[in-house]
Amino acid sequence: MSRFHHILVPLDFEDPSQEALDVALTLALNFDAKLTVFHAWDLPVYSYAGLSYLPPDVAAVVEEAADTSLARVMALAIKSLPRAQSVLVRGSPAVEILDAAGRLKADLIVMGTHGRRGVSRMLLGSVAEKVVRSSPVPVLTIRVKQRPSA
Repeated sequence: MSRFHHILVPLDFEDPSQEALDVALTLALNFDAKLTVFHAWDLPVYSYAGLSYLPPDVAAVVEEAADTSLARVMALAIKSLPRAQSVLVRGSPAVEILDAAGRLKADLIVMGTHGRRGVSRMLLGSVAEKVVRSSPVPVLTIRVKQRPSA
């Protein structure tokens, strides 16, 4: 088995990425690897008659919420792995994840996937799929099992 030295775990703060963080923490401890918890945030752009508009304060509000969420996750992560780091950036998540993997010299990406299929995947896209297709390093995707309905 390969020895991993630096694990990148991108989060969107939903259940699959939380599960991915748990797996990444376990792997980092087992391999004595560095761990970087990563979040990329972006703003939706609304176009009307060729104009793109967002109120000026929206970016600050979204960035603050992202920073707060990342800080909350990191407070728990460092209990297991005190040397864990975090990175928060603005941009397209798939692009920023791949850029961070190269910049940080990560040799493994562990990320959650929502497991969308069909039209919802086509319309919403899949960050995990884009990363898997383009990553120069291995990507371990974690999908939370669906609970059977009653």
